Amino acid sequence: MLNVSDLGLQFGKRVLFDEVNLKFTIGNCYGVIGANGAGKSTFLKILSGELDATRGHVHIEPGKRMAVLKQNHFEFDEEQVLNTVIMGHKEMYEIMVEKNAIYENPDATEAEGLRAADLENEFGEMGGWMAEVDAAELLSNMGIKEDLHHKLMKELSGPEKVKVLLAQALFGDPDILLLDEPTNDLDAITASWLSDFLADFKNTVIVVSHDRYFLDMVCTHIVDVDFNQINISTGNYTFWYETSQMMSRQMANKNKKTAQKREEMMAFIARFSANASKSRQATSRKKALEKLNIEEIRPSSRKYPFIHFKVEREVGDQLLNVENLSKSDENGKLLFGDINFRMNKGDKIALICQEANTMTAFFRVLAGELEPDTGSMEWGQTITTEYLPNDNEEYFTGSQDLDLMDWLRQYSEDKDEQFIRGFLGRMLFSGEEVHKQSSVLSGGEKVRCMLAKIMLQHPNFLLLDEPTNHLDLESITVLNKGLDEFKGSLIFTSHDHQLMQTAANRIIEITPNGTIDQLMTFDEFIRSEKVKKQREELYSWVAV
Repeated sequence: MLNVSDLGLQFGKRVLFDEVNLKFTIGNCYGVIGANGAGKSTFLKILSGELDATRGHVHIEPGKRMAVLKQNHFEFDEEQVLNTVIMGHKEMYEIMVEKNAIYENPDATEAEGLRAADLENEFGEMGGWMAEVDAAELLSNMGIKEDLHHKLMKELSGPEKVKVLLAQALFGDPDILLLDEPTNDLDAITASWLSDFLADFKNTVIVVSHDRYFLDMVCTHIVDVDFNQINISTGNYTFWYETSQMMSRQMANKNKKTAQKREEMMAFIARFSANASKSRQATSRKKALEKLNIEEIRPSSRKYPFIHFKVEREVGDQLLNVENLSKSDENGKLLFGDINFRMNKGDKIALICQEANTMTAFFRVLAGELEPDTGSMEWGQTITTEYLPNDNEEYFTGSQDLDLMDWLRQYSEDKDEQFIRGFLGRMLFSGEEVHKQSSVLSGGEKVRCMLAKIMLQHPNFLLLDEPTNHLDLESITVLNKGLDEFKGSLIFTSHDHQLMQTAANRIIEITPNGTIDQLMTFDEFIRSEKVKKQREELYSWVAV
């Protein structure tokens, strides 16, 4: 359906990839992974025709339609929401506009009338008669209520626009679907719905994502951008990760015989195939794995940072008691209210909320950076907290003259150069990189620095507002492991489903009218009918 032949991309002397030959077939979902800067999003732009490759070409089977998730959230500001979704099927929308213009023209000629009749036939064959109904259903499934369907896009909030643009890409059952970070800014319920939708999607999907759970649930294949090459391997992200790690270990173990290594790999593949039932794509993936040629598996060149939070002082019996907290924004809009909960020893709480600014305000109140309008917080005497904010810019903008060594030294009791250099090395800053100015770091590098700062403080209580933002899959994987093994207490939020599922044993949803507080896993929470009823009741109290 979609073939890539002898593809190469080069910027000056830098080669992103070269001699790429790939075939994407119907019924499969391909997850594109690679280190930051490897060229994942660039590769999608080449497939969509937005960017020209240096050499080679992309061939789409004639008659097949490609849809792409738009990244410009302001492109359709003057369009009606429902029409924006229908625009996802460009040909259908153009026919709809043309025929409607003829009908609305009182001076239309007989020839134009005949043209309108022909357009009606084409429109009907494309499923146009159900276009508005289908678009409305997509929007409703994503949590965009009917009263918003006929508003202009510019009247919607940022997260609502993201959902509309996603509905636009999905509309009309495209033959090839290109999605770049589709779960960004989606709430957990919508992200779960999207996972189910794509797992049942019958055509071809190519997706870039840093969400491991999402990649595991929807992908039948992984497209790995590495070694200046792009290669396709069978299986989801976890299968790719574990097999590449196993291959690396086997290459390091020179004493093992080839036959023994092959037997070990085949045994692992058999176990993974048997456990594939937890995925919606289980049947197709299991069949694919049974046909897998292990020679296609390669070790990865990825490097993983060191993330481990050591607790110096164990928490006591009293951790945190929150009573009647509320906060409004500068315009007087209530962000959250009537927030009450008590943390128990052993709690690791994941917070969810429908509005990102509400979540950040709540974390800033907990961290003592904002005063609540009402209520109080009482911390236990044994508690030592460290806070990772969603926006960490203030930690770096005042440090323009500090290189990484001096920046991290501020937060370390041990000021020795070798210690600081070694710690930075474990966070993947090696060689001359340790003298890079802290003010020019990338988003992911800044988060790694903030995590290093936290580790040096040895807190027993972590407040983490979207800690996976800007991180690559490798850093997210080890952060997840670090939080799983953390012996202290934790309140965090993240768009990474797997982190929420594995690192938390209690879920609290923050609303303008109180909390939904359940001692259960994240998956149980988002699928709970009890929680759904509580949510509808709490949000129905919000004043219009």
